[in-house]
Amino acid sequence: MDEGRSGAFLLSGAAMSFEKMDRDQFYLYIRWDVNATNNLPDYMTLYFLALYNTVNEIAFNVFRDHAVKCLPYLKKAWCDLCKSFMQEAKWSNSKVVPGFNEYLENALVSCSGGVCLIHCFFLLNQDITEPALHSLVNYHQLSRSSSTIFRISNDLVTASDEMERGETANSITCYMNETGDSEENARKYLRSMIEEEWKNMNRCLVMDSTFSKSFIEAAMNLARTAQCTYQHGDGHGRPDNASKSRIKSLLFDPLPVCANMT
Repeated sequence: MDEGRSGAFLLSGAAMSFEKMDRDQFYLYIRWDVNATNNLPDYMTLYFLALYNTVNEIAFNVFRDHAVKCLPYLKKAWCDLCKSFMQEAKWSNSKVVPGFNEYLENALVSCSGGVCLIHCFFLLNQDITEPALHSLVNYHQLSRSSSTIFRISNDLVTASDEMERGETANSITCYMNETGDSEENARKYLRSMIEEEWKNMNRCLVMDSTFSKSFIEAAMNLARTAQCTYQHGDGHGRPDNASKSRIKSLLFDPLPVCANMT
């Protein structure tokens, strides 16, 4: 399995696992100890081994090619993601509606933007500086802005279906619960947040930054991808043929070739 497909496999399966995971299993999962799989059910062992092998392979390739020891940073990103999934599972199981800022701080991690960007940072074949690395692992504004757009773009199209299913934690329900405002005004506020986060990223692009231009563009492309992907729904919370057709057209359908082309 190549790195792209294995990453998608990990992200799609990890979130589903955490609602079924008890506390002891969770701590075994984030210890990054392959021997701990003896105490995990089979389906969690499958996800953990895929994660463990993929991340270690990436760390090996980066060290071989650039002499940079990135494994601790990759491990931290995945452990942070697992912790955020566990927090969302707790809210869901307890039917708790957290405060808006509390939800968003966790959601900036659970959207997986940070995981995507930390891997991108090491794989861009750029000069890796200590200030840039420190900023990234501590969730610099660039990463926060990209992840905020990622999360809110998702919530804007999935919140209605989630509310119908009785799920409590998304940015719209948390904002409405905290402010007493309407869903319409909550959506308006969230769209204004997206606009402000784009301004923040544009500042990073035109002003001096600890990050390279290629990495800033990658973070902006992540936000663009989220807005494109979620503009008509995510295809998961409410499966639809349009999303399936787009994926099929992109990945599987052959491109038509004109007979008179030479």
